[in-house]
Amino acid sequence: MEDLTSKSEIRSLRKKEHVKHFSKGDFEGNNYFKYIYLEHNSLPEIDFNEIDTRVSFLGKQINFPVMINAMTGGFNDAVKINSNLAKVAKELNIPMAVGSQAIAVNDENYSASFKVVRQVLKDGVVISNINGFSTLDDVKKAIDMIEADGIQIHINPAQEICMPEGDRNFKGVLKNIENIVKKIDKPVIVKEIGFGMSKDVVKRLLEVGVKYVDVGGSGGTNFIKIESERNKEFHFDELFDWGIPTALSLIEARSLSDDLNIVCSGGVKASDEVIKALCLGANMTGISGPILKSFLDGGYEGALEYLQNIIYKSKVMMFLLGKKNIEELKSVPFRIKGELKELVDYKR
Repeated sequence: MEDLTSKSEIRSLRKKEHVKHFSKGDFEGNNYFKYIYLEHNSLPEIDFNEIDTRVSFLGKQINFPVMINAMTGGFNDAVKINSNLAKVAKELNIPMAVGSQAIAVNDENYSASFKVVRQVLKDGVVISNINGFSTLDDVKKAIDMIEADGIQIHINPAQEICMPEGDRNFKGVLKNIENIVKKIDKPVIVKEIGFGMSKDVVKRLLEVGVKYVDVGGSGGTNFIKIESERNKEFHFDELFDWGIPTALSLIEARSLSDDLNIVCSGGVKASDEVIKALCLGANMTGISGPILKSFLDGGYEGALEYLQNIIYKSKVMMFLLGKKNIEELKSVPFRIKGELKELVDYKR
C-alpha cells in the first residue's frame, strides 16, 4: 500500500508540474494547417441563420464537432479546472475528455477531479482516459468512475522516453489495445498525445479492430519540451521538432478508410484550423492547451468566450464556403501547398 501511495503522490506532483510548465512557457509547434488552401465561394446561396453544426458523437447529439480534449486531473487544483471546463462543455453541449485516470484507478483519493466532470456535465458526452498498458479491470474502473460514453487509450512513447520516471518498455501495447477493443462495450479511441500517428500505425490499429483514433499530431503542446524542463540529467533540444504534423497525420489516416472515426487534435486552436480539419475528413476536432490557457488567464468566462468565438467563426467560414451543415464540408475541394505538399507527394 505504501508503494501505491508513493506512486500516486509522484503522479500527482507530475500532473501539477505539467500544468505549471505549460502555463509558463511556449511549447507549441507547427501543425501545417497553414498549407491547406480553401477556395472562397462568392455565391454561397445559403442563409447564415440556417447553418446547422450539430453532429452525433458516441451516440449523443452535440452542437458542434469540437471537444475539450484530455488535459489534467489528480491534484487539488484540477478539481477547479475540470469543474469549470465541464461547465463550459455543458453550456455549449460539446464533449469533454478527462486527463489520464491511472492515478485515481490506483488510489480512490485522487478521483474527485475526474468525477466532477460527469457531475457537472450531467448527460453530456464524457470520455475516460487511461494508458495503453492498462488492464481490462483498470479500463472498466476508469469508465465506471465517470460513467463515460467512451474511453481514450493514450499512447505516448515520445513523452515517456524523455520523462525521468517514464516507461521504457512499450512491447505488447498493440496486443493490449486489441484485447481492450474486443472486451470493452464502449467506443475505444486510441489517442496520440502530440507527436502524430503515421499511416502505418493507423493501419495496424485498424487491423486489430480500432474504429476511433485521435491523431494528436505535432503542432500543439510539445511534451518533449515539457519533460526536458523536468529532466535534470538530459536536455532533449535535438528532438524539439520531432513528430508528424497534424494535417499530414490526418490526411494519411483518412486515406486508409472512409469508415474510420477520426478526432483531429494537435495544435488546433482557431476556427480556420477546425474547418480545414473537417474538410480534410476529421469527424471531430479536439482542443486542449488553448482552452487551458484561456481558463488560466480568464477563468470560466475566458474559456467559454474562447470556444464561443471558435464556433461562431467556424460558422462564418461555412457560410463563405457555401456549406449549410458539417456533412457538406466533406465535399469542399482543397489544395495542398508548401512543405505539406512536399511531404504528401514524397510519402505517396
